[in-house]
Amino acid sequence: MKLPFIETIAWVEHSPNLLMWKFPDEDCEIKNGAKLTVRESEKALLLNEGQLADVFEPGLHTLSTANIPLLTRLKSWKHGFESPFKADVYFFSTKQFVNLKWGTPAPVLMRDAQFGQVRIRAFGTYNVRITDVAKFFKEYAGTYPALSVHELQMQLRDFIAPTFAEVLAQANLPVVDVAGNLTSVNQKIKPLIQPYFDAFGIEVTEFVISSVTLPEEVLKYYDQVTGMNMVTDMDKFAKFNAANAVGEKGSALNDATLQGAAMAAMVQASIAAQQAQAPATAAPQPAAAPVDDLTAKLVKLKSLFENQLIDEQEYKARKAVLLENL
Repeated sequence: MKLPFIETIAWVEHSPNLLMWKFPDEDCEIKNGAKLTVRESEKALLLNEGQLADVFEPGLHTLSTANIPLLTRLKSWKHGFESPFKADVYFFSTKQFVNLKWGTPAPVLMRDAQFGQVRIRAFGTYNVRITDVAKFFKEYAGTYPALSVHELQMQLRDFIAPTFAEVLAQANLPVVDVAGNLTSVNQKIKPLIQPYFDAFGIEVTEFVISSVTLPEEVLKYYDQVTGMNMVTDMDKFAKFNAANAVGEKGSALNDATLQGAAMAAMVQASIAAQQAQAPATAAPQPAAAPVDDLTAKLVKLKSLFENQLIDEQEYKARKAVLLENL
């Protein structure tokens, strides 16, 4: 059974992620004089016997051997110029594809005057669109029946990370200033990556660095610096930290305080026993130096909590009252 000739060719985009779509001809021949509809934000490419015959801009086109240059040059046109012909039609979406993701697959090593060599990560987005349909088809798309932006994104993002590292090296920015100079870094990266995209007939319309992640040790250091800048009374700050550490299980200060309190208690008990055994007429022995009252109270309070004589809420409340005495 002879298949009908194709008289109308059009593409209604059914997926926002499609870059390219081949018109399903099912081995049918295109009728000479068939109508090709190319909508705005689309272009169409005609392929005949493996060769690019023509590229069509938005509009209504009549497909005939008379207005397709490659077909008119064919020497062995067996049916003449009024007969149907076999060709493949590909549609391309020329709109912008936005919010494509990129990131550094591995940390980027950069030199810093303060921290030496530092590894950072960066993430962002970029927008692209096809500007040269013929080049895109030859250099990238090939003969796939359909191609989405997700495949393109996976291929092209590998060009971005090395360029990002190169720009950072040339900018010679301190690592802590990178986040504050993202706009200038963006402007430098975009023209450097564009040549890679030009090779595929693609334009980068927008490039954005969303975030730069510093190493954990650098963040921790600056957290400490920020905290110290908020302290106005260093003496009170030191006393507060010392008192707050008392009762924290496992801390060196807590262990030392407990040992000191135990030794003081033993000395007091020994003195009391000697005074009880001494004659009534003997001169009273001088009392041992009292242990710091606040420290002793904190130790006792912690002991009550650990022995479950008071709950955690009551422990914290009483501890806060004692710390206020500072």
